Amino acid sequence: MALRPVHVNIKALDAAAVGRFWAEALGWSAYSAGVTTYVGPGGGLVWPDPVVLGIDVVPVPEAKTAAKNRVHLDLATTSAAQQTELVARLRALGATSADVGQGDVPWTVLADPEGNEFCVLEPREIYRDTGPIAAVVADCADPRAMARFWGEATDWIVHDVEDDHAVLRSAKAAGPYLEFLRTPDAKTAPDRVHLDLLPYPGDDTAAEVARLRALGATDLDIGQGDVPWTCLTDPEDHEFCVLAPS
Repeated sequence: MALRPVHVNIKALDAAAVGRFWAEALGWSAYSAGVTTYVGPGGGLVWPDPVVLGIDVVPVPEAKTAAKNRVHLDLATTSAAQQTELVARLRALGATSADVGQGDVPWTVLADPEGNEFCVLEPREIYRDTGPIAAVVADCADPRAMARFWGEATDWIVHDVEDDHAVLRSAKAAGPYLEFLRTPDAKTAPDRVHLDLLPYPGDDTAAEVARLRALGATDLDIGQGDVPWTCLTDPEDHEFCVLAPS
């Protein structure tokens, strides 16, 4: 048994507007079949996508706090010229500069229209085949522990584990990476960005949730009430949800 990451969940005051921003940013399409806005490749809604991690923007009544998100997206580029052009285009779409203490680095740190930080990376060979999202990046205290938990929780493969970072990717060797970076920052606000996981057809969702608890996950009550998904946190309090198969 294992779960597959299916999309990145972003909370927003204006889900439709933030969804449109990310659709334009990634060259994808925004689909609003219900209260959320799903962002995925164009050509019609495919969910779960067999390769990419889409973005599901969920409306909430609370604005983002000033605290830096512990999870963010890194966007891939293939050349210095493309990086420059992408940053300019994102600014025109409503992105703003963000200072997260990065100093003098070759990537550009921005925030979407509701303040969610993300990075536009300089060209890197490792991300040549990821698509527009190079990686989903999470701050943590112990990357090795995060690699153990997420490597067992999901069907993604652990590629690299060191004291300062850990890297996972789909066993299909396609789509973005999941990366954990060692940082000194502690959680100070509810997560604004998190991963949603989905069981495979035929797998028992309750059994999967029980397995996650045995691995160290903890139940999370964010006022969700009676819903078909399960809210949990990993051993370092990163929030995530296990969705019910449709």
